[in-house]
Amino acid sequence: MSDGGGRDGSATVAAVRPRPVQLRDPSSLTSEAYVAERAWQKARLLQCPRHPRGGCRFARHGTYSRKTPTGMRIARYYCPTAHETFSVLPDCLAGRFPGDLDDLERVVAHVDAARSIEAAADVLRPDIVLPSAVRWVRRRLTLVRATLLAVVTLLPDLFGGTAQLGAVRAALDTDHALVTLRARAAALLPALPRPLGFVPHPRARRAPRPPRQHRMGADAEPPAG
Repeated sequence: MSDGGGRDGSATVAAVRPRPVQLRDPSSLTSEAYVAERAWQKARLLQCPRHPRGGCRFARHGTYSRKTPTGMRIARYYCPTAHETFSVLPDCLAGRFPGDLDDLERVVAHVDAARSIEAAADVLRPDIVLPSAVRWVRRRLTLVRATLLAVVTLLPDLFGGTAQLGAVRAALDTDHALVTLRARAAALLPALPRPLGFVPHPRARRAPRPPRQHRMGADAEPPAG
């Protein structure tokens, strides 16, 4: 949006504060161990991602909390020159989505082994009504499958073009495919979607307000006198 005109008559644009940039903390710890060891205190960014030669007064900028798992905190840094904050996310955690990568993977594995999504949802979320449980499962299923498809498309030689979780697990020889992919596809993370990669989730755009209309009817009578 324009915030007024410049001296030369051109419109000026208000600065938009960028969203925090996520980067990888190559930690092998599970989320429980990460919390128990307060490993965010050891997470380090040795140089500014925007100014690798220095000179921007890049410095640690405290931490922020994650709702799940309980007690989790994420280290962050700040570049005053770029006006950007960088968070350091451990490999165990989903990017821009609650919880662990392993938890998301277990949902997909359960669906793949079940007779239907509804049957899987009934087992995975017995604490809520079935329609809500199905939505909960579908959201995670959609995110993980889209991520696997993106990785397999970018690395076809590694997976043979098959984006199914079972095939990816077999190719990597692990039941922790997403965590392993965070390391194997580290160079691709800035271009991969959540929950594996770090591409910001697009915010929903607000519908534009309709133009204000004049009120209908005759003009008001002028005051007497």
